[in-house]
Amino acid sequence: MSWKPSRFAALTFSLLLAAGAALFGAGQAAAAARADFGYVALGDSYSSGLGAGNYDGASGNCKRTTRAYPALWAATHSPQTFSFTACSGARTNDVLAGQLAPLNSGTDLVSITIGGNDAGFSDVMTTCVLQSESTCISRVNQAKAYVDSTLPGRLDQVYNAIDSRSPGAHVVVLGYPRFYKLNGTCTTGLTEGERAAINGAADHLNAAIAKRAADHGFTFASVAGAFTGHEICSGNAWLHSVNWLNIAESYHPTAAGQSGGYLPAFTNAA
Repeated sequence: MSWKPSRFAALTFSLLLAAGAALFGAGQAAAAARADFGYVALGDSYSSGLGAGNYDGASGNCKRTTRAYPALWAATHSPQTFSFTACSGARTNDVLAGQLAPLNSGTDLVSITIGGNDAGFSDVMTTCVLQSESTCISRVNQAKAYVDSTLPGRLDQVYNAIDSRSPGAHVVVLGYPRFYKLNGTCTTGLTEGERAAINGAADHLNAAIAKRAADHGFTFASVAGAFTGHEICSGNAWLHSVNWLNIAESYHPTAAGQSGGYLPAFTNAA
């Protein structure tokens, strides 16, 4: 695991490590050096954990859960401070308006998924499930045009705000999975052309997010590889298909998708 510390934090780490090693041994010194480590988890439903169940009632419609990758990572690594403000349905303006308060100059690590709702993720899937293939593909192309024309500027606003509040933090921007295994066994009602168009849109969105993250010096963590073989239609899906009994969970990672897909991607990048 690595992160981007400020110069002061890096110096403090070195001094603590050296002093601790002399007095207590290397293992105890490493623990002492990380005693003030702070982690803030921002973003939308893919970070809050919608779809994984066991939601914290106090989080209301944000649907945060201990089964989401930020909480799983924090439970394993025990940062001194962990602020979990990700919220289901969040767009870039929601992050700016309501999620950034925990960030400060002492924040060491930040994670975020954002951009899917800005691009119209929910409406795209509703259109594709309920309407014709041509209408679906037209809506997908409309979303891709938004990703090209408008989303980069909105991502810049969020990334600039994070960097302004926590200039020494290591920021991990996570992407979104492809939804469908093509030529798989599936009863979703979508055509193969619709599934391919939706997967292509996910790749298009991820490429745009990765570019903006790199331009800000942030780390982009793809989850597409981790979810390969676990898409809808794979027979071992880590994503909910259409769930008419709980429509909000549709097309979101299950608990296995959070622990087996998002958590490793984040851990490797953090």
